[in-house]
Amino acid sequence: MNVLFLCTGNSCRSLISEAVFNHLAPEGWHAVSAGSQPTGKLNEQALALLAAKGIATEGYYSKSWEDLPLTPDIVVTVCASAAGETCPAYLGPVLRTHWGVEDPSHVVGTEEEIGAAFERAYAILRARIEAFLALPLDALATDRARLKAELDRIGRIGHRAA
Repeated sequence: MNVLFLCTGNSCRSLISEAVFNHLAPEGWHAVSAGSQPTGKLNEQALALLAAKGIATEGYYSKSWEDLPLTPDIVVTVCASAAGETCPAYLGPVLRTHWGVEDPSHVVGTEEEIGAAFERAYAILRARIEAFLALPLDALATDRARLKAELDRIGRIGHRAA
């Protein structure tokens, strides 16, 4: 099964999701990331965070959703629509879910505040990916409605009440 983590710029949140998913995924599951308007470069702070966590990023690059090396089975959007971001809508016969996370690369503040924003985004995405991979994936592969419901539920992990 192929999972696409989709965002606008494909430099930070979708990269973190791709790298964490591939680091934790069982055999037969693979993630890629892409953007509707890719920046063309990966966020240096996101790369440093992943390296500090022992997660490989070799071979990853910022790419357009029009240049995917595979066809996804599941598309997970990670943009934060609450921040006025427009999430791209992947059109195709795929299962779609939304896991909005605030973009840490837009945080302005001290080095500590920016670092904390990256840690927060990483922690939320990792918790959601771990919950995804803890699902009975073999059973859910044939029950798309239940898989969609579970993925939508997982997308609420880590949300704080406003």
